[in-house]
Amino acid sequence: MEAQKVDMFIMSNGKYFEGSYLMTIRDQLMAADDSMWPLLSSLQFKDPSTILIVSVVGGSLGIDRFLIGDVGMGIGKLITCGGLGIWAIVDWFLIQEATRQKNLEKIQQVLMY
Repeated sequence: MEAQKVDMFIMSNGKYFEGSYLMTIRDQLMAADDSMWPLLSSLQFKDPSTILIVSVVGGSLGIDRFLIGDVGMGIGKLITCGGLGIWAIVDWFLIQEATRQKNLEKIQQVLMY
């Protein structure tokens, strides 16, 4: 893929990934075929900051985990009322990393396709 397209993608979507993975993603994008560009540009990533706000507001109901695609953990939090509040508080510190990991899995799935 063209370096200009890849750099534009990294600049506009870099906040959705861990900083340590950005160079790996850039290298994979550079090696990808140009036919992947429409698919990559149409991907919708979850914003870790937004998910953190949702976690603070509705984390005891598991809404944050449902939004990032962890249905099993979302059901667990919903049934236990966020682990009696403890699990919900712990997730305030873990949910942004989990969101970035899900975003990485999403782009890896497209690039490996």
